Amino acid sequence: MERISQKLVSPPFLPIHNQIAKGKPKIVEVRLLIEEKEIQVEDDVTIQATTFNGSIPGPIIVVHQGDYVEFTLFNPETSVHMHNIDFHAATGALGGGKISKVMPGEEVTIRFKATKAGVFVYHCAPNGVMIPYHVVTGMNGAIMVLPREGLKDNHGNAVHYDRAFYIGEQDYYIPKDEFDEYKKYSSLTAAMGDMLNVMQTLTPSHNVFNGSMGALTGNNALTAKVGEKVLFIHSQANRDSRPHLIGGHGDLVWEGGSFSDLPVSNRETWFIPGGSAIAALYEFKQPGTYVYLNHNLIEALQFGAMAHVQVEGVWNDDLQKQIVAPHRIKSF
Repeated sequence: MERISQKLVSPPFLPIHNQIAKGKPKIVEVRLLIEEKEIQVEDDVTIQATTFNGSIPGPIIVVHQGDYVEFTLFNPETSVHMHNIDFHAATGALGGGKISKVMPGEEVTIRFKATKAGVFVYHCAPNGVMIPYHVVTGMNGAIMVLPREGLKDNHGNAVHYDRAFYIGEQDYYIPKDEFDEYKKYSSLTAAMGDMLNVMQTLTPSHNVFNGSMGALTGNNALTAKVGEKVLFIHSQANRDSRPHLIGGHGDLVWEGGSFSDLPVSNRETWFIPGGSAIAALYEFKQPGTYVYLNHNLIEALQFGAMAHVQVEGVWNDDLQKQIVAPHRIKSF
């Protein structure tokens, strides 16, 4: 079989790929580096994180149904913990978790066949309480397995996207001290006891997109143009989420992330069960700043689960127009 090496990139971007497969199934070689590192969550708030390739979420992998993913996982000697990877797209052996365990200083290569088309979570799953600890300290990502013939709309017709963005929603459980200030730690091991206590409350301190507060807002906003079809891939490895695009819609939403089923159409808000990913397509009709958020508005505005999409183009008054500007009126 032909082998190709996929160059992974940091989210929210996707690696270079074809939407329709060219030729026969291939072996797609992918390599991820484990990094245990300190991540800044917001001003003066940090977490001792576990990551794939240094980002939260880890890079998204893109293959086609029928391809083989040959995956190398490297755990450097500087790491403290043993790690592995569970691909929700894989079949058997705990999604690869059973055969991908690596101690510090080791690397492992596994291969699995991408039999199901859709978007799927991957995450570290070593054993016991270390599974949630590694997931909520950032060790998760996604893989997109496209149908070989490309995506289909709700009528079974071919559909393409002009841009695609990967959004990984991440819940953190950062402990506070007696003065209600977030605590800082020197290592994963030092943080673990206190963090496990916060995790047991099931109440996150933060719930952010792509690793930190404001990672996808303001100057970091996603960008698009009027008339472009944008595919939003959204994962949440641990908790439920309800994505919503303010001022737009889910023209097509692949429920459960499955590309083998026809998408539903014209959704205002869509649902992601914890431990899964989903894909939604929208063609932008108007310019301006759109807000893409978790429509648990508390989690969006107070915990950080929010992104901006800055769209260029010409305004269409037929779709929306202010008829009368705000003005004072007399009281009667």
